[in-house]
Amino acid sequence: MEKLEVIKQELSGLTTIDKLKFLANKYADRIIFSTSFGWEDQAITHLIFANNIPIKVFTLETGRLFPETYYVWNRTLEVYNKPIHAYYPKNDLLQDMVNTKGPNSFYESVENRKECCYIRKIEPLKRALNGNEIWITGIRADQSANREDMHDLEWDEGNQLIKFHPIFDWTLDDVKNYIKENNIVYNTLHDKGFPSIGCAPCTRAVQPGEDFRAGRWWWEDQSKKECGLHATEDSLKAKA
Repeated sequence: MEKLEVIKQELSGLTTIDKLKFLANKYADRIIFSTSFGWEDQAITHLIFANNIPIKVFTLETGRLFPETYYVWNRTLEVYNKPIHAYYPKNDLLQDMVNTKGPNSFYESVENRKECCYIRKIEPLKRALNGNEIWITGIRADQSANREDMHDLEWDEGNQLIKFHPIFDWTLDDVKNYIKENNIVYNTLHDKGFPSIGCAPCTRAVQPGEDFRAGRWWWEDQSKKECGLHATEDSLKAKA
């Protein structure tokens, strides 16, 4: 894609902060960052807020988050005094699902789990991304085997925009060190074996030797463990 190649050349040689500043200037009011308040996202939030980079920050409020996640969310607001925009599930969709199948239907089948992810995360994400051209994420190259062939800048066909992963080449130790050096608030569940933190009913601690994402939807096969936020359009539509 020609547009993507042009941006790659424009960002070449710039520091992480300068890349974010350049994109924020080039795509003013059309650039957005999604946070789930994990290690990586807190590092990027600090890069944006501490340097007053005009990038809108948002989160998906699924209604099933850990208490520790809400604490990090609130402390982040207090520390930076910057807005974090919350996107909620549509009430009618959520209400119909729970009324029909109960609050924990996602345990019963992959189809039910994808329906829950769609209602609580995918559909709100679509609304959040609407009208934007650049989506900033906290994805790192070594987080899962499914992401090995990705690059720090890529075209998202499903959402029809460009995704930029500013800390794509950072290791987990790089992230931890950055968090420590800058005294950034982080989710204490990370210290208890939770490398990836999502909704409380769908996330458990990872045991030594397990895959990075083994704690997410642990009752399902490894190949089905993406929720759809960074998957293809077909996956986004996977709904019972």
